Amino acid sequence: MSEPVVTVSGLYKSFRSGENTIEVLRGVELSLHIGESISIRGESGSGKTTFVHILAGLEAFDTGELCWRGKSLKGRRRGPLARERAGFLGMVFQSFYLIPEINALDNVLMARRMIERPDEGARKRAVEMMERVGLGERTHHLPSQLSGGEKQRVGVARALMNRPSVILADEPTGNLDELTGNVIMNLLLTVCREQGASLVLVTHNKTHARSTDRELLLKLGKFESPESVAE
Repeated sequence: MSEPVVTVSGLYKSFRSGENTIEVLRGVELSLHIGESISIRGESGSGKTTFVHILAGLEAFDTGELCWRGKSLKGRRRGPLARERAGFLGMVFQSFYLIPEINALDNVLMARRMIERPDEGARKRAVEMMERVGLGERTHHLPSQLSGGEKQRVGVARALMNRPSVILADEPTGNLDELTGNVIMNLLLTVCREQGASLVLVTHNKTHARSTDRELLLKLGKFESPESVAE
């Protein structure tokens, strides 16, 4: 198997709530390999989104180790880390997070603006990604003119704009009906495979989870195989 593109070891994360300390992650271990897809399920409040934010370098953790391509994130400065993140990671969100004042194509191009000012090559790439997700004729539409499924297609195109090594998808079908959700899930898996991107999928949907290479269940702050516990 290839070398891991992301590794997590002995990861702990807790929050203060008044006088109490709530332990969300308790020694989490994970290795994500190039081109691999992993799904994470768990009850609401189990720490799934917190874990994804930690993987993205957006949230600090208490103790443990997180490495991108074998390089630890400990002690990294925010500016350089943000630029590396923009090229290394793409993110797909449940609530889309499109900028309402700009059209779909410019929303996709925002991913490149995190690294550099987009040139004609970047604009061509954005158009190609819009076409790949089936929205070649919707590039100049504002988010308000798009359906929920179309907005998420724009989100997928934006996430893959910079040819990232890893896609983090946090409940990407949570705001969609079942049929549209299945279409988006199939599109996400297909495009990730085409571009050789690894995928970490947070989902409540068991069917979507089973479509990934590996399923994990976050329970009591640690990962377990769904087959090893009674859900």
